[in-house]
Amino acid sequence: MAFGVTSNYAGKAAGFYINAALKEATSLDFLTMIENIKFKSNIQKYSNSGLIVAAACDFSSQGNLTGTEAVLQPTNLMVNLDICKQELLDSWEALQMRAGAGAPPPASFDDYVISYMGEIIADGIEGMVWAGAGTAASFNGFCTTTTGVLAANADVTDVATVGGAGSAIIAGNVIENLQNTVAAIPSAVYPKEDLYLYVSPATWRLYIQAVSALTSFPYANMNEDYTKVFEGIKLAVCPGMTNDTIVAAQKSNMFFGTDLISDATRIQLMDMAQLDGSDNMRMVARFSGGVQTAIGGDVVFTS
Repeated sequence: MAFGVTSNYAGKAAGFYINAALKEATSLDFLTMIENIKFKSNIQKYSNSGLIVAAACDFSSQGNLTGTEAVLQPTNLMVNLDICKQELLDSWEALQMRAGAGAPPPASFDDYVISYMGEIIADGIEGMVWAGAGTAASFNGFCTTTTGVLAANADVTDVATVGGAGSAIIAGNVIENLQNTVAAIPSAVYPKEDLYLYVSPATWRLYIQAVSALTSFPYANMNEDYTKVFEGIKLAVCPGMTNDTIVAAQKSNMFFGTDLISDATRIQLMDMAQLDGSDNMRMVARFSGGVQTAIGGDVVFTS
């Protein structure tokens, strides 16, 4: 995924830095961020019963308020890369020769390398959010098969895709799959303002194909003006979302946790020419990430 970067020069010895690279991952716009997690964070959730009773003159404690916790433990990750400048120099030199009198000034080579690395990190985090394997080099994603945050949560409402669990979502059944997902959303969650249907770009494209084939009003007059809404629920199109899956959940119930943004999303670039005379550059990034949902019963997972 391409995105712009803003860097600040910190001296030749220290190198260049870029902040908030991880926040460029598109899915994070539709998740609740929890920062400052050094080890783990306990997301508290409460349920109640019998709290409202008939009025009386005397005080009498009634009902129950029960608290439980969902643990969000980010995984510490890093990038250590030693790369010869020549490997990226050709692409950078091509950037300098952009056509057009109004072309913006070219970026410095250091800015270009940092942008390249930031793109790789953001793309990696985007994929881990949904399909992370939960290994030492990847945190556990929401939709990872069997071990994912949603798949392993017994409270989550599971809906099989049309044709049976694991069947592909195609243009011919994408609307039915979306309808089945919406039908399974708990009635208390359905009117919430931050409710989303999380889908992959492939599913969004299939939905456009399906709607384009309709001839009845109002679809016949859409003129390619496709709004990311289905039956009144906003669609969150996430590049890292796994195909053939749909998730219905509130943004306030889908969490991404990380360390301090100022510490964990920093890319350091060191030119080794002044240290060992080589033509190499070293890139270093340390960050953390993890996902969790608090109330599984409010989430629908179609797969």
